[in-house]
Amino acid sequence: MSSTPETHPRVVIVGAGIVGCSLADELTARGWTDVTVLEQGPLPAPGGSTSHAPGLVFQTSPSKTLTAFARYTVEKFNSLQVDGVSCFNQVGGLELATTPERLADLHRKAGYAASRGVRGEIVSAARCKELWPLIDESTVLGGFHTPDDGLARAVLASRAQMARAVEKGARFLDRHTVTGIEQEDGRVTAVVTDRGSFPADHVVSAAGFWGPVIGRMAGVEVPLQPLAHQYAKTKQLPELAGAETEASKPILRFQDRDLYFREHHDRIGIGSYAHKPLPVDPFAILPYDEARANDMEMPSSFPFTEEDWAPSWDDCRDLMPALRETEIEEGFNGVFSFTPDGMPVLGESRKLRGFWLAEAVWVTHSAGVAKAVAEWMVDGRASIDLHECDLTRFEEAQSSPSYIRERGSQQFVEVYDVLHPLQPMEHPRPLRVSPFYARQQELGAHFLEGGGWERPHWYEANAPLVDALDPLPGRDAWSARYWSPIAAAEAKATREKVALYDMTPLRRLEVTGPGALGFLQRMTTNNLRKKPGAVTYTLLLDETGGVRSDLTVARLAPDRFQVGANSPTDLDWLLRHAPADVHLKDITSGTCCIGVWGPLARDLVQPLTRDDFSHEGFGYFRAKETYLGHVPVTAMRLSYVGELGWELYTSADLGLRLWDTLWEAGEEHGVIAAGRSAFNSLRLEKGYRAWGLDMTDEHNPYEAGVGFAVRMDKDGFVGQEALHGLAAAEPARKLTPLLLDDPAAVVLGKEPVFVDGAPAGYVTSASYGYTLGRCVAYAWLPALASGTGVHIEYFGEKVAATVADEPLFDPKMTRIRR
Repeated sequence: MSSTPETHPRVVIVGAGIVGCSLADELTARGWTDVTVLEQGPLPAPGGSTSHAPGLVFQTSPSKTLTAFARYTVEKFNSLQVDGVSCFNQVGGLELATTPERLADLHRKAGYAASRGVRGEIVSAARCKELWPLIDESTVLGGFHTPDDGLARAVLASRAQMARAVEKGARFLDRHTVTGIEQEDGRVTAVVTDRGSFPADHVVSAAGFWGPVIGRMAGVEVPLQPLAHQYAKTKQLPELAGAETEASKPILRFQDRDLYFREHHDRIGIGSYAHKPLPVDPFAILPYDEARANDMEMPSSFPFTEEDWAPSWDDCRDLMPALRETEIEEGFNGVFSFTPDGMPVLGESRKLRGFWLAEAVWVTHSAGVAKAVAEWMVDGRASIDLHECDLTRFEEAQSSPSYIRERGSQQFVEVYDVLHPLQPMEHPRPLRVSPFYARQQELGAHFLEGGGWERPHWYEANAPLVDALDPLPGRDAWSARYWSPIAAAEAKATREKVALYDMTPLRRLEVTGPGALGFLQRMTTNNLRKKPGAVTYTLLLDETGGVRSDLTVARLAPDRFQVGANSPTDLDWLLRHAPADVHLKDITSGTCCIGVWGPLARDLVQPLTRDDFSHEGFGYFRAKETYLGHVPVTAMRLSYVGELGWELYTSADLGLRLWDTLWEAGEEHGVIAAGRSAFNSLRLEKGYRAWGLDMTDEHNPYEAGVGFAVRMDKDGFVGQEALHGLAAAEPARKLTPLLLDDPAAVVLGKEPVFVDGAPAGYVTSASYGYTLGRCVAYAWLPALASGTGVHIEYFGEKVAATVADEPLFDPKMTRIRR
C-alpha cells in the first residue's frame, strides 16, 4: 500500500470506460471520495472499447482469478439498473462442440466451473437446439450451458456506477485529454490535461488500449498490444421477428470456428477471432473528435475488412442455415487489448509510486478487477490472489515492444483454442537458454518454455532406459501430450544413481550491505540469524499472513546472502521495502545452476574438490564456496527431488565447463541428464510445494503445510501479527495430498475434487509418482482425515482417490541426510 499523509487521498483515474467507472464506484464505496475521472471523449460513451463491447460475460476460465473477477462482475451488474433497465441480461451462455476434442475440453471447463461455484452442465446436441433453435444440430456433438452467464450492458453499467460514485463525491470530466504525468522524488503529483492540471496522490491508468500512451507519460512501460477484432450484425431475420427483448437466448460460442453470437432484437451480432491478427499502434489511434472527422464512429471502431470476414461468414451459415437467406448489414473492426499472457496488468509501479495500472481488462472482468484494485489501494492488498495479473510478473526479456506485439497477437489467435496446460508459445523461441543448451540439444532434449526460458522436460538420449522399466500404464491422449515415458526412466535413475538437472531458470537474488541481515529477518518468517554457510527455507508474507512467496536464503558472508526466489514480483516486493544500506540485485542471467541429485551424487562430486563433501563435513541445508575442477562454485546441499545432492552455482561463462566437468566425472556412475517432467514427479512424492500453483497469498502457512518455516518467537516480521493463534488451531482448509486409487489413472491439475458427492475443492499440482506407482495430486480441501476417500473429476469422469499422509516418499528423510 502506498503511504500518503492524506486522510482522503486525491485519486485521478485516467479513462471513463467500464474499468474507470467501476473503479471510481469501488473506491468511493470504501471512503476514498476525492476521486476525479478524466476522459478525452464524451460521456457516457467516450469511444473506447467499452463503447462498442458486445458485452459477453462467460464466467468460467482456466484461471481461478479471472473466474472470480467475472463472478463479481455478474453479481454487481445484476444489481444495477438505469431507468428501470438492468445492467445485466442473464440469458445464460452456451458453448458448442463440433469435434471430440472440443467436447472433451468442455468437460474440462465444466470441472473448472464446479470447483469454483459456477453453475453449468454438459448438454446434448438436442438440448443445444432447444436453447438456440437456429443452429443445425446435426453438426453439434454437445455443449456447455451456464445459466448465470449473460450480456453486460457496458455503457449502462458505466452510467450506473458513475452516478453512484458522483453521489459519494467523485467527479467525471469529459473532453479532457491527458498530456502529461507530473512527478517529484519518485512519486506521482499531478495529471496534466489540455484543460488544466489535477493534483493527485494516486493516478490510475484505466485508459484501455491507450494504456501504453499514458504509461509512457509516466515513464512506465505497459505490456499491452491493441488488436482489431471483427464484429458484424445481420439484417433482420424473419425467425426473430417480433422480438420483445434485446436478447432472450444464451450468448453462443462456436469456438471450433472462432466465432460467437448474440441477439440484437431481430438481428444477430457475430464476432470473429478467425481472421489474422490485426495489431494497432496505440500511439496512432485518433482522439475522439479526429476519429469522427475521419468518418469513424469512434476511435475504437476501425473500418470493416470484408476479405477477413468471408471465411467466417461461410462458417456462420453452415452452423445457422437461416443466415443463408440474409446478409451482413453492418460491421466494424473493434479495437481492444491483449497482453503477452492474456491476463490483465494491475498494480502500482515501484518506479513511480502512486501510479497504478488497471489495463488490458475486458468487460467480462471489469467490476471484479475494479474491486480488487480498490482493495489493493485502500487496504494494501486484494482479497483474492492477483499474482497472475501483477504488473511486475514479466521478465525483462519479455518486455520488448516486439515481444509484446508478437505474443499479444498470438494470444488473439489462441483465444478460443484448446490449450494444454503445458503447451508452450511457439514464437519467439528460443529466447533464453542456459549455458548448457548445446549439450542438452546433443542429448535430444525436449524443450518446453517458461518465463522465456527453454526448459528440458526429458531427453531422448535416455530412451533406452525405458526398456528396463516395469510396464507403465497407458495414457489418454490429453495426458500423453508433452509427456514421455522417458520421464519415468529419468526419475528411476535419479532414485537409484545420479542425474543432472538444469535449475538455471530458478530466480537468484543477491542481497548485500550492512543492513542485509536485519532486512531479511524483517521480511521473512524463519530465523536467518545463523553463521555464514547456513541455508534456510523461509516465506515472504503479506500483512494478513498470506504466503506471497517461498525462498531459500543462503548466508554466504556476514553481509552477503543469496536468495532463491520465484518471480520478478519477489524482487519488486523486496526492493519496495529495502532500506538505503541494503543492495539487491537479480543475478539470475549472469549465473547458472545444476542440481546433482541421487544416491551417487557424493561419489560424483567429492573427487572434484579438496573440500569435505561428507555428511559430517557438509550437512543438509549448508552452503560452501569452493571449486569443482577448474570451476568456482557456490554449492548448496539442497534437494527438491528427495535425494542426496547439491545445487551447484557458477557464473554463466563457466557454466558449460561445469556441465562438462560433472558429466565426465559422472560417466562411471551412470550419470544422466534429467528434465522437468521427472523433477515434478519426484518433488510431489516428497510434498514440496510450488508457489503460485500450490499456495498463494490467499493461503496462510499453516493451511499450506509450510508452518515449519515460521518462527513466531523471533523479532517482528511482516505478517507475524496476523499469524498469532493459527499454529495451534486446526485449519478449516488444507493443502491435502491425494493418491489416486487406480494405478493407471492420472490427473494434471485444476480438476474439481468431490467429497461425499459434492464439489469441495480443486487440484493444484499433479503428476504420476513413478516411485510410488500412483498418481499424486495435491488439492485444497476441507480438513480431512488420512484414508478418506474422495473423487477427482477428470474430463467428466469421477476418479477415486484417497487422502494420504505426507511426505509420501521417505518420510524419515534418510535418503537426503546421509
